[in-house]
Amino acid sequence: MNIAVILAGGVGARLGMSLPKQFFKVAGKMVIEHAVDVFEKNELIDEIAIVTNGHYTFMVEDMIIKNNWKKVKKILEGGEERYHSSLAAVNAYDDFKEANLIFHDAARPLLSQRIVNDVVKAMDTFNAVDVAINSADTIIEVANEIITAIPERVKMRRGQTPQSFKQALIAKAYKIALKDKNFSASDDCGIVKKYLPQEKIFVVKGEEVNMKLTYPEDTYLLDKLFQLRSAEIQNFKLSPAILNGKVMVVFGGTYGIGKSILELGALNGIKVYNFSRSHNNVDVAKKDEVERALNEVFQIEKKIDFIVNAAAILHKEPLETMQYDAICQAINTNYYGTITVAIASLPYLKKSNGHILFFTSSSYTRGRAFYSIYSSTKAAVVNFVQAISQEWESFGIKVNCINPERTQTPMRIKNFGSEPEDSLLKPETVAMRCLQTLQSNCTGQVIDVRLNHQEKDK
Repeated sequence: MNIAVILAGGVGARLGMSLPKQFFKVAGKMVIEHAVDVFEKNELIDEIAIVTNGHYTFMVEDMIIKNNWKKVKKILEGGEERYHSSLAAVNAYDDFKEANLIFHDAARPLLSQRIVNDVVKAMDTFNAVDVAINSADTIIEVANEIITAIPERVKMRRGQTPQSFKQALIAKAYKIALKDKNFSASDDCGIVKKYLPQEKIFVVKGEEVNMKLTYPEDTYLLDKLFQLRSAEIQNFKLSPAILNGKVMVVFGGTYGIGKSILELGALNGIKVYNFSRSHNNVDVAKKDEVERALNEVFQIEKKIDFIVNAAAILHKEPLETMQYDAICQAINTNYYGTITVAIASLPYLKKSNGHILFFTSSSYTRGRAFYSIYSSTKAAVVNFVQAISQEWESFGIKVNCINPERTQTPMRIKNFGSEPEDSLLKPETVAMRCLQTLQSNCTGQVIDVRLNHQEKDK
């Protein structure tokens, strides 16, 4: 029997937040939710126990209901030290001597299924298993700020979780350890190594992305790592069972990416509707026009499942020479239009537990000369999407942002002229990622679409 134990008893003081770090939200979910999801979805895991601070038990209970987790059988109360949480699980499963207890930090949300599978497989041979990665840095041993030893880097590893043990083994190690007046340990493998030194601890290869949220700067790195993981969406095949009969509204669907989304949607059985300034005089920056468009579709279809806002304006020129009217037009379309579409869409998406997509640009991460208005509005879109994805989560609405690299569209040709075709994404590739995202359960994510992903599609 394989039992995952999620250690979520910490208070996260080093992160400097009002709630413990395991409740920090990234990519549409709390960190602990991402961690539990990994084990909930793994076929080798039979049961899950979550160890948390008693003050937050109600939050864990709400998560279980919201996520419909079936494997979570126990919510245990931890203590002041990490080992108190581990010991709570060891004692709770005292009648399961042969069970594999697989301890994992709730603050490591990017654990892969590969690591879980390798850990479980290793438990067929060993009674104790750790996960670790090579150290790129030289490790030094220090006393009183003086180096006392420099171990060979080739022998050094950086420990991660999960760590797995036969229940009888870890229980025995703790029994001995608790009799030691000088007992101290940073993790469970340390306890086994110290108090049962004859026991071999096998090491499974970890991954750099299996990082632990500890310091404030880690929040930015986690956010980016989840974006990189979003590339996995390209492996999802379009599902007729999910898409057929859905109703989709695209704002800005007359040209470029928006047009490709409409065409691909129609090919997959989606009922599609296009609204744009040039097609039917709908300006996303004008609330009454957006509301009229959505109401028009709802009166016909009686539902709206997907809404995509692909409308955007790019004026590539220095701010000094840009006409004020052009500045206002870009801000109104790129940002105010995003807000307008979101507000107008909410009543319809509530009814369908629907999905809404917005677009950013690869320039959102750093302001560049000649892109001051475009880059800043696209950065605003990302923050807006991440915010409302949390607000709308309780409605069952999914909100995501597509971030395509340079794409062969009329807007790009207008600003950059002719460019080598092999240096640009095709609108059809971006459209595919959009539909793959719409049929997924992702929310609050920035979905990167890159040229090398397009090459893999071929």
